[in-house]
Amino acid sequence: MKDKIFGVLQRVGRSFMLPIAILPVAGLLLGIGSSFTNATMIETYGLQAVLGEGTVLHGLLTIMSKAGSVIFDNLPLIFAVGVAIGMAKKEKEVAALAAMISFFVMHVSINAMLVLRGDILADGSLTDHVLGGTVAEMCGIQTLQMGVFGGIIVGLGVAALHNRFYKIQLPNALSFFGGSRFVPIISTITYVGVGIVMYFLWPFVQDGIYALGGLVTGTGYFGTLIFGIIKRALIPFGLHHVFYLPFWQTAVGGSMEVAGQLVQGGQNIFFAQLADPSTVHFSADATRYFSGEFIFMIFGLPGAALAMYRCAKPEKKKQAGGLLLSAALACMLTGITEPLEFSFLFVAPVLFGVQVVLAGAAYMIAHILNIAVGLTFSGGLLDLFLFGILQGNEKTSWMLIIPVGVIYFILYYVIFSFLIKKMNLKTPGREDDDTETKLFTKADYQAKQGAAGSAPGSAAGSGEDSGDTKSALITKGLGGKKNISDVDCCATRLRCTVVKPELVNEGILRATSPSGIIRKGQGIQIIYGPSVSVIKSDLEDYLEKAPDEEYIPEAGEETDSAEGVNRETPDVGNREDGSGAEVKAGVQGGTVKKTLFTPVSGVTAPITEASDEAFAGKMMGDGYIVRPEEGMVYAPEDAAVSFVFPSKHAVGLMSDDGVEYLIHVGVDTVNLNGEGFEAFVKDGDRVKKGDKLIGFDIEYIREHAKSDECIIVFTSLKEGEEIRLTKPGKAEKMDPAAEIVSFN
Repeated sequence: MKDKIFGVLQRVGRSFMLPIAILPVAGLLLGIGSSFTNATMIETYGLQAVLGEGTVLHGLLTIMSKAGSVIFDNLPLIFAVGVAIGMAKKEKEVAALAAMISFFVMHVSINAMLVLRGDILADGSLTDHVLGGTVAEMCGIQTLQMGVFGGIIVGLGVAALHNRFYKIQLPNALSFFGGSRFVPIISTITYVGVGIVMYFLWPFVQDGIYALGGLVTGTGYFGTLIFGIIKRALIPFGLHHVFYLPFWQTAVGGSMEVAGQLVQGGQNIFFAQLADPSTVHFSADATRYFSGEFIFMIFGLPGAALAMYRCAKPEKKKQAGGLLLSAALACMLTGITEPLEFSFLFVAPVLFGVQVVLAGAAYMIAHILNIAVGLTFSGGLLDLFLFGILQGNEKTSWMLIIPVGVIYFILYYVIFSFLIKKMNLKTPGREDDDTETKLFTKADYQAKQGAAGSAPGSAAGSGEDSGDTKSALITKGLGGKKNISDVDCCATRLRCTVVKPELVNEGILRATSPSGIIRKGQGIQIIYGPSVSVIKSDLEDYLEKAPDEEYIPEAGEETDSAEGVNRETPDVGNREDGSGAEVKAGVQGGTVKKTLFTPVSGVTAPITEASDEAFAGKMMGDGYIVRPEEGMVYAPEDAAVSFVFPSKHAVGLMSDDGVEYLIHVGVDTVNLNGEGFEAFVKDGDRVKKGDKLIGFDIEYIREHAKSDECIIVFTSLKEGEEIRLTKPGKAEKMDPAAEIVSFN
C-alpha cells in the first residue's frame, strides 16, 4: 500500500510539472514588462523618450506584461488541463479536452447554485452574507474562489475517469460513443454533480485552508524553517512539487489584498505586487517560500562543489572538476540543483542531510532579513536579476543575499570538506580506481532504492505480463512487433501493415474471434465490428511494452499463412454472419419479417457481389449493395443515428423496431478522410424516412477509391434470419428493394 501511494504521489508531482513549466516564461514576460513600464523607474533614470507612454517600446512592454499576467490569472484552468494530460495513461489529447470542458462545467454549475441560492443577485453583485474573497471571477464566470485547487480537482478527477473509461465498450447501438469518445461525456456529467457538491462542500474546505494558512503564518520564522527543511527533504522522492504548490498558489501560503483584489498564495501575491506600481516593498511573508533559495543555490551548493573538487584524487581531479563546474554553473544560473544534490545524495547521504538543514535555514534567514525576491521556477541568477536586482533594493532587499551567500559558501565548503575527508566519502573524483567518475541523477537514486520500474502493477520487459491476451495473440498472429509497421482502424476493421506477409499466422488471429480476415499483400484487415477502436487502443498499449522481435512459429504449429493468399475466413455459401447466425444462402421460402427500402437511387445487387471481400463474405452481416446513380443517401425509414463515422463515408442506424444496420458509401473510402462527402446528420439524431443522411461526389469517389457502391449491411440479424433481395436491378430511392426473412 505504501509503495502504491508513493507511486501515485510521484505521478501527481510529475503532472504538476507541465503547468509549472510555463511559469518561467510568464514570469519573464511579466517581470520585464512591468519593470520597464514602471513610471517611477522611467523617471528616475530619465528614460521618458525611450520608454515613456506613447513610445513603441512602452507599447510592446505593456503587451508583454499583460501576456504574462493572463497566464497567472488563469492558472487554475492551465492546471486542470496540464494535470489531466500528465495523469492520463494514453490518448492524452482526449483527457485535455475533457478537462477543459469539465472545468467550465464545474464552475458554471457552482455559479448556477450561487444564483439559485441567492448568493449572487441579478446585477451580479454579492449579497451581504457572502464573505469577501470567497467568490471570484474565473474565465468570466462568478464562482467560488477555489484557485489552483479547483484546477487540480478537475485534472485529477478527469484523469481518473479517462483511465477508467477510455477503452469502454458500449452496446452496438451506442458503439460510436464508446472508447475515448465516452470520456468527455462522462466527465461533463460527473462535473455537473461535482459543481453542485462543491457549492456545499468548498466553504468548509476553504475554512480549513485559511486555518492551515493561519497556522503556517502564525508560526513565524520557525514555520519558514520547517517548510524549507521539508521541501528539500522531499527532493529525492520527486514529491516536493506536491508539497510546495499549495504554499505558492493557494491560501495555505497566505492571502493579501493587492490593488483592490484579494490574492492567495505566496507566488501569486508577489506577481500581483510586481504588476502593481504602487508597491513600496514586496511582502517577505509571501516570498518566504522561495527567497531563501537564492542563498544556497547561487552560493551554498557551488561551495559544496568546490569542496568535492578539492577533495578529489589528483589523478581524477581534472575529470571531476569539469563535471562539478558544469553542475555548479547550472545550479547558479538556472537553480537546477539535481546534478549536484543527487551526486552526493547517492554516494554520501550524510551530506544531503547537511544540505537539507542548511537550505531550510536559508529560507528562515531570508524571511528574518525581509528579503523579498520572487521567482518563477528556481532560485538562479536569472530570476535574481529579473525579480531582485531589476526591481531595486528598496523593494526587494536583494543586496542582503550577497553577504549571507558568502557566509553560506564558506559554510558549505568547510562542512563538506571536513565530512568528506573525515568519513572518506566517495564523492565525485574519490571513487575506487575501477569506478567511473560521473554525476548521478534521480533515476540512479531511484534505481538504487528499487523504485525504478518496480511499482506494483507495472508491466516491464516483454509486456506478456499485462494480461492483454487478445493483443498478445494479435501481435503473434501478425508476426511479432518487429513485423508490424502500422496499426489503424476504420469503423469495423483493424487495419495493419506488416513488413513480411509470410509471417502472418491466420490460425492465431482467428483465436481472437474476428468476424473475418482479409489479406492483401502487406495489408491485413481483421474484422471485429464496432468495438474495433478499443481493440486498436489495447493493441497500441501492448506494442509499447512488447519486445521488438519477430514471431517465428514453432515446428508443427499451424500457420495458415501461405504467401499470396487473399481470403476471408467464412465461406460464402453456408456460413455464420457477424452475430453468429447461420445463413442459408439461396433458400427460398421463410417468413417475411420486414420490408427494406433502398436509401440510394441506383442498381441493386446481392451483397456477395460487393467489391470488398469482407462485405461480400458477410463477415459483418447480411445485406445488399446499390451501385449509385446519384450522390445522396436518404434515411430508408424512421430511425435513430447511432453514429456518423468521422470521415463521413458511413452512418449507423437503429430502426424503431430495433434493427441495426450500417450504410457504407464506397470501398476504401475511409482513406479519403471526408473529401467528397457531406454529412447532414450527427450522432444521436432522430431521422424520418426520406431525410438526407450523406451527400457524396460520385465522380470524385470513382476516381480516388476502389468503388462507389453503397453497401447496406445488417449487423443485428437473429439466428435463422437473412436478407433477401426482392428488386434486383434499377431502383429509385425509397423503393422496396429487399426484406428480412426468418426461417425459424
